[in-house]
Amino acid sequence: MKALSVRQPWAYAIIHSTKNIENRGWPINYRGDILIHAAKTCTKKAYFEAKEFCQAMGVVIPELISLRRGQIIGIATIVDCQFSPVASGWGMPEQYHWHLENPRDITPIPYIGQLGIFEVPDDLVRQAIAV
Repeated sequence: MKALSVRQPWAYAIIHSTKNIENRGWPINYRGDILIHAAKTCTKKAYFEAKEFCQAMGVVIPELISLRRGQIIGIATIVDCQFSPVASGWGMPEQYHWHLENPRDITPIPYIGQLGIFEVPDDLVRQAIAV
């Protein structure tokens, strides 16, 4: 199954809150389910900047120490992708906005993330969804 690494707390906001846009510098033609992998690295500065943004969007973010990292934490469905020169809601300016729907959490899967879209063995995903 296809997967995407997202830094915390953004990954948390996709799966457990209202973040329905993933901002990327490149477009995606794929439509369908994608695993959300919470990246292992997150600086305190980046965390606090993201937390402040999330709070402005009305989303409460857990403390950094309690956020899962280095794990696949859920699945969302990519339904569209559009470039936007302006900011709008979760969308940042001059980025491709990957429109996400139907976020759902799964039993976390420890996994090493990668840049770009990467594949995770289907049998590993089936086990996490079945639990």
